[in-house]
Amino acid sequence: MRRTVILLLAFLCSGSLRLAAQEHHHELSAEEVGSVHFLTSCSKTVELSFDRAVALLHSFQYEQARQAFNEISTQDPACAMAQWGVAMSHYHGLWDNGDTPAGRLALKKAMEIAASNARTTAREKSYIEALAETYAEDGKDAAAHSRAFEKKMGEVQAAYPDDNEAAIFHALTLSITAPKTDKTFANQRRCGEILEPMFQQQPHHPGVAHYIIHCYDNPVLAERGLPAARMYAKIAPASAHANHMPSHLFTRVGSWDESISSNMKSMQLAAAAEPTSRNGEARDQRLHAMDYLEYAYLQSGRVKQAKAVLDEMNALPRVSGLTLTGDYALAAIPARAAIELGDWEQAGALKAREGAVPYAEAITWAAIGEGSARSGNLGRAAKAEQTLAALRDATSKQNNVYWANQIEVERREVSAWIAEKAGNKSDAVSKMRSAVELEESMDKNAVTPGPVTPAREMLAELFLLENHPQESLAEYEAVLKVAPNRFNAVYGAAQAAEASGNGAVAKRYFQKLSEISPGEERPKLPTKIASSSR
Repeated sequence: MRRTVILLLAFLCSGSLRLAAQEHHHELSAEEVGSVHFLTSCSKTVELSFDRAVALLHSFQYEQARQAFNEISTQDPACAMAQWGVAMSHYHGLWDNGDTPAGRLALKKAMEIAASNARTTAREKSYIEALAETYAEDGKDAAAHSRAFEKKMGEVQAAYPDDNEAAIFHALTLSITAPKTDKTFANQRRCGEILEPMFQQQPHHPGVAHYIIHCYDNPVLAERGLPAARMYAKIAPASAHANHMPSHLFTRVGSWDESISSNMKSMQLAAAAEPTSRNGEARDQRLHAMDYLEYAYLQSGRVKQAKAVLDEMNALPRVSGLTLTGDYALAAIPARAAIELGDWEQAGALKAREGAVPYAEAITWAAIGEGSARSGNLGRAAKAEQTLAALRDATSKQNNVYWANQIEVERREVSAWIAEKAGNKSDAVSKMRSAVELEESMDKNAVTPGPVTPAREMLAELFLLENHPQESLAEYEAVLKVAPNRFNAVYGAAQAAEASGNGAVAKRYFQKLSEISPGEERPKLPTKIASSSR
């Protein structure tokens, strides 16, 4: 099988971002960026370019892939698959934030070219017809279109069993269409069954490693995806997304140093791409990495670095074209910085960003609500709860059940803290339990490393505040089963164990805390334990 040298955006080695931006196109070796082969009936002169474009697509470098496919279309106007590639670059199924009208236009061109060019193969037409499902104008929602796309790609894989690209793209659609409420993770397991053998056969293919990470980005399968996670950035080190993606699984298993390293590199590469970006995609990538970086810094007790990320984010010049990816990070980073550190006044003083999508705006209002309630400003907390209810209803009217339910979780959390501050202890616990039940009926979206605070962690804190340490410890330990090495959960478990008279368990958790947070920027550990574990 022919190996292809892939061209990508600037590779930031050690120097300035300005230099990287100026030299944003240069040729890298296959060892640095990976190898892809996608057979087409297009002109021989565009073969290498087509493989390059597909490699960019597999690493979700959508803007660069789009440019590459458009250049191919200019060089070979009879290449239907070039317009398929453009349409694919507009389909962001995992985030549902692509440019549907532009993608539909490109898909229409692909169909017209395929119909008029006798050289277009039946296999190529099957790819185009499958993608057409995502752009159908039939009144159905995006999720239904994605399910239809997955079904069609499954048929393409079955019809062309020797076409690895069909199998790889089918695996991606299984991840896209995986129900957030399916705790058996059936789609994700099927995805892994397709990709894991290919990972052994094609260890330098960017899409194989990438989609394994997405399919295993859940608390049940995360450990199985670590080999791919630790390989992907080595396959495509010049890709901002390839450097970031491993941190999805590093977050799931609580490997904070690895997550920090991944996201620092991703953030630098995305920043280097911004000067030549024509829309908000590079900034989206940068902010996405910053949110995961903020999360990892906070969990590992690196408060100064976490505050530096927030400061850097606040200093960024505004850009147009941001999607949910960027909007979410802009809301989540300041919320995490305040809530994780228990700065309730700072949380209550946050301001929602104008123009953000409702579910990103809700992150800010949830922080405002909790911070206000816990600092005694019940009037502002009540306003936050009312705003969250309105944002939930607006999202529900858009038939977005998943995000409407996520906002409802946040509303219930704020309501619980209002009840706690008002002295209604049992009501607070009841409301928080309902938040836990709803939150844990869903898995997280790929846009986030996790909630600002898991609802169950809040429930554990309520029990501790109300002097029920044994119940608190049980809840903290349940959190740590699905979110290992969360700082506040480990610290809370240690406090709860100590308060319940279980010194051995308390010592174990304090020692764990000293391992994941060796610095002294978060609450100090008991002197004997801290000194004995260093």
